[in-house]
Amino acid sequence: MQAFFADDQLLHDPQQFMRLGRLCKPTDLPARAHALQAALAAHGIAVATPPDYGRAPLETVHSANYLDFLEGAYARWMAVKQPGLEPGIEVLPNLSPYGGAGQAQRGPCPSPSVVAQAGYYLRDLSCPIGPHTWHSVLRSAHSAVAAADAVCQTGDAAYALCRPSGHHACRDSASGFCYVNNSACAAHRLLQHYGRVAVLDVDAHHGDGTQHIFYDSADVLTVSMHADPAGYYPFYSGYAHERGSGAGVGCNLNLPLAHGAGSEPFLLALDAGLAALRDFAPRALVLPLGFDTYKDDPVSVLKVEIDAYRQVGERAGALGLPTVIVQEGGYKVDAMGMALDAFLRGFQAGRS
Repeated sequence: MQAFFADDQLLHDPQQFMRLGRLCKPTDLPARAHALQAALAAHGIAVATPPDYGRAPLETVHSANYLDFLEGAYARWMAVKQPGLEPGIEVLPNLSPYGGAGQAQRGPCPSPSVVAQAGYYLRDLSCPIGPHTWHSVLRSAHSAVAAADAVCQTGDAAYALCRPSGHHACRDSASGFCYVNNSACAAHRLLQHYGRVAVLDVDAHHGDGTQHIFYDSADVLTVSMHADPAGYYPFYSGYAHERGSGAGVGCNLNLPLAHGAGSEPFLLALDAGLAALRDFAPRALVLPLGFDTYKDDPVSVLKVEIDAYRQVGERAGALGLPTVIVQEGGYKVDAMGMALDAFLRGFQAGRS
């Protein structure tokens, strides 16, 4: 298995995010990547630096105006001049646009103000933009694209150590620590080569951005198993009745889990997702891999044990599909290495 990661992905170092009305210490720490790198090294998996693809692969799933905002927001923010008020240390929104965010039919923000655009393109207060955010986000997406290219060349599997994560990022908005949808970028890359792709998201949170991007597509099956969103982020999507629209009706499957669910119901949901995947008969797979389902994760409401990740890996590996594994959430730093180790052991066993 090949793996991809750029050291520049560590430069994004958020200083704050809002939770229950409080500005809290961030959980998306650069140390997460170090723990995952150690697990890859223990398996003898060399980590390659992805090429610099520029913005082109991101523009296949995101609007140009949104990417323009991400790229230039910090410099514009710091240049804002208001009498008696200096801009904060990071770009954060203090308003929301009329009609809600993340709508596929939205055009560019009608205002040129960076304050207005922060409210338009950042759907919540978990996506601060600092001095290095754009470059880290860009290189994180490049890791996913490089993994997809490797899979297209070999027909095997590759792992993208993506940080920042991506599966909450919609076509034209950021949320949930996610700015660019790495999994969607990988899926689009695979789609051009294989023609029929499935995305199986096993993160604790609904992959709302991925669903949003492919909701009308008949060529991409999106499956997400996650904690019941009625009382958990992202709240507004991830329900079982969401099945796709237009040509994509029936190509979206959500499998909400009761809060407190442990490994057994988690794996039963996985089996249901795999059954739908087999019916769809994809020619390639993207596996957004989150470890925030772990029982001791600081943001989890699920109670999954480490060995469940071995079983996820084994069942995914047994599919025998060309597979891009894209790292998503997981915020218990000292458990992430163990979780990835378990997954890799299972995946390699499933492949054999």
